[in-house]
Amino acid sequence: MRTPDFLPDGGGGAGDGFRELVRSLRLVAFDFDGVFTDNAVYVQEDGRELVRCSRGDGLGIGLLKGLGLGLVIVSTETNPVVSARARKLALECVQGCSDKLAALDQLLERKGVERGQTAFLGNDINDLACLRAVGLPVAVADSHPDILPHVRYRTRAPGGHGAVREFCDSLHRVLTS
Repeated sequence: MRTPDFLPDGGGGAGDGFRELVRSLRLVAFDFDGVFTDNAVYVQEDGRELVRCSRGDGLGIGLLKGLGLGLVIVSTETNPVVSARARKLALECVQGCSDKLAALDQLLERKGVERGQTAFLGNDINDLACLRAVGLPVAVADSHPDILPHVRYRTRAPGGHGAVREFCDSLHRVLTS
């Protein structure tokens, strides 16, 4: 089993085409639970669920938006917290989909983007199809070990603790250098 490298700081040390791959990206897709969140859920007595997200992720998202990259959340989760967070970050959101890859493919077709021009940041086995399909498959630090052989890079930060920000910052450094 191969363990992926971490995303390089500023793209340095990854002369294996990382810079060229990043520069070819037109869309970045994110899973939600375990990526924007720490994969925990707080359940209130009335059944409503709460999750924890990192505020810093929004600043990273803003950096990529400023560069014109398409950004989207693709989640199987049906909880309205996903779309609420997406609205707060002004991100497109596809949620409640039983087949993430089919949802991603529909989105790519609509936007005229190829799979190879897409990055996907995930954390668990329900992300495998997307991770295998895209040009830049990325996992958060605390991802399920079964996905690690299928990703090219892994963040140092765990989900919900700045992993999205770290990934956005890495892309931004490459795209602005």
